Amino acid sequence: MAVRTRAMVAAGVALAAVAGFGVYLGAREFGHTLPIPTAAPGCVVEADGRVTLNAEQMANAATIAAVGVRRNMPERAVVVALATAFQESRLRNLAGGDRDSVGLFQQRPSQGWGKPEQIQDPRYAATKFYNALKKVRGWEQMEVTVAAQRVQRSAYPRAYQQWADESEVLTRALLGNATGAVACTVGRKPAMRGDAAATALTAGLKLDWGRLETSVPAESTGLAVPTTDPRVGWRYAHWLVSHADDHGVKTVRFGDLQWTADGGSWAPVKGVPPTPHQVVAEVFTE
Repeated sequence: MAVRTRAMVAAGVALAAVAGFGVYLGAREFGHTLPIPTAAPGCVVEADGRVTLNAEQMANAATIAAVGVRRNMPERAVVVALATAFQESRLRNLAGGDRDSVGLFQQRPSQGWGKPEQIQDPRYAATKFYNALKKVRGWEQMEVTVAAQRVQRSAYPRAYQQWADESEVLTRALLGNATGAVACTVGRKPAMRGDAAATALTAGLKLDWGRLETSVPAESTGLAVPTTDPRVGWRYAHWLVSHADDHGVKTVRFGDLQWTADGGSWAPVKGVPPTPHQVVAEVFTE
C-alpha cells in the first residue's frame, strides 16, 4: 500500500506560524487536506509505510494506541481512532475548535462527551471515543471513514478516509508489529531530568497501559518493564520513544537494539548483553 508521506515543515518565523495556523483552520472548516506546519523535535515511523510527526503528535498517537490495547479493542479500532484524531485535530490536544469542541477528537461538552477539562485529557478522550465506537453495530466491517463518522457525525463524513493509510502505519508500529519502527529526535534541553523524569515516565506508562510491573535499572536512572512477548516489548519500547521529548528519555533498549536521543534512531547494541525479557529506558540526569 502506498502511503503518503506528510512532511511536517517547521515554521520559520512567528508570522509564518500564525499564517499557517490560520490556513489550517480554514482548511479544517471546509474539509480540505492540509497538514499543520510543525517544528522539530520530530519522529519518523516506518512500518510498511512512512509517517512523519512532531513530538506532540507522536506522543498523542502512542497514547491513543495504548488506550485501545488496554481496553481490549482490536487493531482496526486503533486505526479508526487515529484517523479520526488526525482529521479532527492533526493529533493535537486543542484547547478549542468548532463551537465548543476541544481535544484530540474535538468532542463537544454540549453533546455529552464530558467536561472540557476531562476531554482535554488524551486518555479520557480516547476512552470515550472507543466506548462510542463499540456501540456502532458492525463497525468492524465498515470503511474507516464510515466507522469514524458514525461516532463523530461530522459535516464532512468522507474526510476521515484520507488518513487511513497513515493510521495503519502508526497502528502497526505502536502495537508492536514492527521492530524499531518509531524513531524520534529530541530537543537539546530535556523537559525533565533525573528522578523526577523517571517518576513521571513511569506514571505516564502505567496511566496509558494500565497495571504494569516496573523496576529501576541497576546502573542508570529510568525504568525497566519485563516482558516475555517480543510484540508486547516493542509496544512499550515504541511508547517510550514516542514520549521521549516530554519526559527526558535518553535511551531505550530492547533485545539487541537501542534508540538514543543523540542519534534519534535505533541501532544494534555493542558491548552490552541483549535484553530480550525487558525494555529498559534511561532518562537524562544532567
